Amino acid sequence: MERQNIYILGIESSCDDTAASVIFNGRILSNVVASQKIHEAFGGVVPELASRAHQQNIVPVVHEAIKQAGISKTDLNAIAFTKGPGLMGSLLVGTSFAKSLAFGLNIPLIDVNHMQGHILAHFIEEDDFEKPPFPFLALTISGGHTQIVKVNNYFEMDVIGETIDDAVGEAFDKSGKILGLGYPAGPEIDRRAALGNPRAFQFTKPRVKGLNFSFSGFKTAVLYFIQREVKANPNFISENLNDICASIQYTIIGILIDKLKLATKQTEINHIAIGGGVSANSGIRQALKDGEHKFGWTTYVPKFEFTTDNAAMIAMVGYLKYLEGNFAEQNVVASARLKI
Repeated sequence: MERQNIYILGIESSCDDTAASVIFNGRILSNVVASQKIHEAFGGVVPELASRAHQQNIVPVVHEAIKQAGISKTDLNAIAFTKGPGLMGSLLVGTSFAKSLAFGLNIPLIDVNHMQGHILAHFIEEDDFEKPPFPFLALTISGGHTQIVKVNNYFEMDVIGETIDDAVGEAFDKSGKILGLGYPAGPEIDRRAALGNPRAFQFTKPRVKGLNFSFSGFKTAVLYFIQREVKANPNFISENLNDICASIQYTIIGILIDKLKLATKQTEINHIAIGGGVSANSGIRQALKDGEHKFGWTTYVPKFEFTTDNAAMIAMVGYLKYLEGNFAEQNVVASARLKI
């Protein structure tokens, strides 16, 4: 299929960010995100509130993305949207809108796996943005997912390790909640970790066979530790907050790196890319870079704008699927637990 002059509109609505992006031949022309601040008061995303906010945001966000791209909606070649995984109510808003717009414009509709989007964001055409060669390992880490994926090509991916309970992002947020930090707690823990001693307090790493992860026991260990120390010293958290955050982050990073070391040994693949919201964590980014010297890895770290939920990654997958002629039917439905 002709590779020139292809405009793809991407729509992302899997959780609490309404996003739209226009890509032209793999290059971003616009990348608009409307975040929902309302969930901060509840300490987590409220699905019903999220879907209502998507309904309010999706038309102005898509309009702005097309406007910033400097094109008309009639210039679009296809509409790509997040089919899943995610919150069902949120997914339904993006899916319904994408289907309606594609039908009205009489152009192809392309369904995209959200996690595949995080991985293939590495192939967005950007100056000085090195792309990983196939095959490579992708560590996808977010509030809802923790996976190691063997990526053979754009559309052949094998999950070789994943969490058996909680995701790494949840481990950060729940630990932060125990410490009295706001939601989401991950960025605040990361900020404070840079000011503390990562070896001040020791937390046991969960023992899980193979390449799978577990963070449920880790969260419980943090809870019991804090309860014990606060009972002895009511000011323990305030007096040691930076050191606690540094120790929590150090342990979580150690869990991730240990599994990556095992994965590279088993697969004999030393190219590692990261994706997902937690990949914005500075400690994880540094640990991966350190792995280049310690373990002979070549690592690929996305720009910050491609770590959190965004539509540029959805549009990128849409572009790649468009080149393959891989389109969805109008009867396509959202899937909250869609697998890679």
